[in-house]
Amino acid sequence: MKIVADSYAWLEIATDTRSGRLAASILSQAERVFVPDVVLAEVARKYLREGTAESTVERRLAIISESAEVVPIDNRIALDAGKAYAELRGKAKKSGLRDPSLFDAIVLSTARNLGAKLLSGDQHFRGLPETMWPVA
Repeated sequence: MKIVADSYAWLEIATDTRSGRLAASILSQAERVFVPDVVLAEVARKYLREGTAESTVERRLAIISESAEVVPIDNRIALDAGKAYAELRGKAKKSGLRDPSLFDAIVLSTARNLGAKLLSGDQHFRGLPETMWPVA
């Protein structure tokens, strides 16, 4: 099985939570693991915002990049991300969630374009057929 892992999965793995251990187990069994390039930026932003040393952030990004194939945004993913954003936004309004981020739409679009499952604990993805939910 092909899996796209979002920021949630990588952050949980790094902090070794129950969900992170479950996510790591799922990834270890995958045929191929992908990470959208914007996930690297999102992970870096979170760590830097929390005051994590830049050298530590660089190491964590290297681990992600070595553990998964980094997928750049291309025209197809960009176009589909626009559609996915509208879908996620509508779903969020019905569920009483805040608006999704463009990152969310790009991650979902990447999974769909690769025919992969999306490993995430983000509420915006709950209930979508692509989603694998590693929440313990």
